[in-house]
Amino acid sequence: MSADRIIPTIITLAVTIMFLILGLVLRKGKGAGLIAGYNTASPEEKRKTDEKALCRFVARLMFFYTACFGLLSLGILTGTDSAFAWIMPIFLIVTVIAVI
Repeated sequence: MSADRIIPTIITLAVTIMFLILGLVLRKGKGAGLIAGYNTASPEEKRKTDEKALCRFVARLMFFYTACFGLLSLGILTGTDSAFAWIMPIFLIVTVIAVI
C-alpha cells in the first residue's frame, strides 16, 4: 500500500464506522433526536409520527451507507480507481430516492 492511499482509507473507514454506529443505535429505536427534521418537529407532529418505524428506516439507510463507504475504502486500499465512479452514483441515487 502506498502512502498516498493511507489517509483516504483511514478517513473512509472512520466514516464507515460512524454510519455503522448510527445504524446500530437507530435500529434499536433510539436516537430519533439525531434525525434531521424530527428533532425540530412540533410535539404534535412527533405524536403523529411512528418514531420506531422512522428509526428503522433511517437505520437501513445508514447500513446502506456503511456498505457504500466500506466498498469505497476497499477500493481506495486496493487502488481500484473505478470504485468511486460506480459507488458514488449508487449512493446518490439511493439518497435521493430516500429523501423523496
